[in-house]
Amino acid sequence: MKFFSTICSLTLAVSALALPTSDHVIHEKRYGTPSRWEKISRVNGTEHVLVRIGLTQNNLDRAYEYLMSVSDSVSPNYGKFWTPEEVHSTFAPSNETVNAVRNWLVESGVDESRLVHTKNQGWIVFDATTKEAENLLHTKYYHYTDRISGFKTLAAEEYRVPQKIQQHIDFIKPGVLLPLTSKGPSAKHTKKYKPLKQTSVNATSLTTCDEVITPACVAALYKIPHASGNVSASNSLGIFEEGDYYAQEDLDLFFRNFTPYIPKGTHPKPAFIDGASAPVSVADAGAESDLDFQLAYPIVYPQTITLYQTDDYDYASGEVETDGFFNTFLDAVDGSYCTYCAYGECGDSPTLDPTYPDNSTGGYKGQLMCGVYKPTNVISVSYGGQEADLPAYYQQRQCNEFLKLGLQGISILFASGDDGVAGPPGDDSTNGCLGNGTIFSPAFPNSCPWVTNVGATKLYPGKTIADGESAVVDPAGHPYSVAFSSGGGFSNIYTIPDYQAEAVAEYFKKHNPPYPYYEGNASFGKNGGVYNRLGRGYPDVAANGDNIAEYNAGEFILEGGTSASTPIFSSVINRIIEKRIAAGKGPLGFLNPVLYRNAWALNDITNGSNPGCGTEGFYTAPGWDPVTGLGTPNFPKLLDVFLNLP
Repeated sequence: MKFFSTICSLTLAVSALALPTSDHVIHEKRYGTPSRWEKISRVNGTEHVLVRIGLTQNNLDRAYEYLMSVSDSVSPNYGKFWTPEEVHSTFAPSNETVNAVRNWLVESGVDESRLVHTKNQGWIVFDATTKEAENLLHTKYYHYTDRISGFKTLAAEEYRVPQKIQQHIDFIKPGVLLPLTSKGPSAKHTKKYKPLKQTSVNATSLTTCDEVITPACVAALYKIPHASGNVSASNSLGIFEEGDYYAQEDLDLFFRNFTPYIPKGTHPKPAFIDGASAPVSVADAGAESDLDFQLAYPIVYPQTITLYQTDDYDYASGEVETDGFFNTFLDAVDGSYCTYCAYGECGDSPTLDPTYPDNSTGGYKGQLMCGVYKPTNVISVSYGGQEADLPAYYQQRQCNEFLKLGLQGISILFASGDDGVAGPPGDDSTNGCLGNGTIFSPAFPNSCPWVTNVGATKLYPGKTIADGESAVVDPAGHPYSVAFSSGGGFSNIYTIPDYQAEAVAEYFKKHNPPYPYYEGNASFGKNGGVYNRLGRGYPDVAANGDNIAEYNAGEFILEGGTSASTPIFSSVINRIIEKRIAAGKGPLGFLNPVLYRNAWALNDITNGSNPGCGTEGFYTAPGWDPVTGLGTPNFPKLLDVFLNLP
């Protein structure tokens, strides 16, 4: 899995910390400053900043109800998905919210003529001096410098808003976040063997699947039949990429040696976003993109694949500093999430997300792309970060967007991460853990309750297809240069959703982890707790993610990661949707309610754990567990479940 790594300490946005100052309460607070950042001095009060206030959206208190209505198989409205227009009109901020925030600003001395209410109604924006902003938010801004890159920014340690206004505001920029300093390939973990000779693998053999996972092994593990017949033009599989690019030469090598039924030159349909491009020369090929397509094509072909390649090279490679991710993709598939009507920003935060036009050398000079692509029925994402890296309000706003896509019938699957209960080493701490290096670090957007999260399994040495899989546990150096285990755990932001509550309760009742825990974000780390007992559990499901055969940069290698598991599971779902379309039915949307009601349709994984933070992590168990979720796909059983739904 590819992680966007930040060096920001945990930021929380919780009313439990809201100590009154007059009638003001803390809206966001940052705990400490990472050692890489140096606080230089107070900001001169005459400096100008663009203040951006994200307004809370309407009807979010009913969003879960709306989503379950179309996603839960026991609902009479199952599969009756919403149009984009219905979604936008339902969730646009209320007039009460807009007027409350506007009146507060005017009463605080901001002239109404300076206020811009963005076209999608989601933001109020105005220019101010830092002194005005400090007085408004009862805060102090400081200059910070990144000791390594030299990048300079301004930020506050906390800010306050009136208590009566707090419910109307998601977050405010500039705020507490210190930016991302690298999110290109150098910040991501590449785990690969030394190149292996192609002649060492029999593409059709099932006797060596414990050594090399080929398309034949994947098909045998999950009983996936060879696709045939006519396919629907409306059912292309979507795959997200950023900062990593496929090479056509690598795809052709793979097709020739493993799937000769796929013609040379077969390639994904381009959906390039904000100056992105692909493919690249074979010498510059990224292992992530090559892996995604080489796993997906053997399952879905002759279905097509759509590539959502995101952001121009400067942003995608980390040459330009940002500290958010996925929002430019969300912009492109849902125009209501953005507009460039005011200061180049509405749904995005320019200091969190790439801003276009990009005036850097080689940057994309066009406007931010909004609503230019219709999202595919299934979108596979092998990228992510950690909850501790971004403010809670920012994550919640993005998570709500995934919910809206689910309402429209889009299935979104994320890789659960490759570091067990921790984050990538060096992210937030030396070992990737929180607090004093012992508290587990949940991943995001994985922890968002409205996406399907995919963990990793493998065939242990000497095991056969018939023996079944276990959770991935690969110590550093065996065989990869870094340790690899299936990401999983419990969110510090999101509570256990109803669709998962019974499964999580059963896990705790019968397989109680041997670690102290805390209950809720407000008690983070209390009594030595290392995980949140009340948090949304992940992953939801799993698929093979180790010893994967791949051609990259012209060489045959083995690769591993939940970034392999995710396109496998996503491809299975896309194949099932194809069958539903042939039967006169529609897409599946948010998958989790049906999956948790039909756990029997997955292969339960009961061996292995996901080490991290100086522990063995969580252990697999019968039923759901925070290592491999409900298990791996069983194509015939899942097909039976979904074909029998409306």
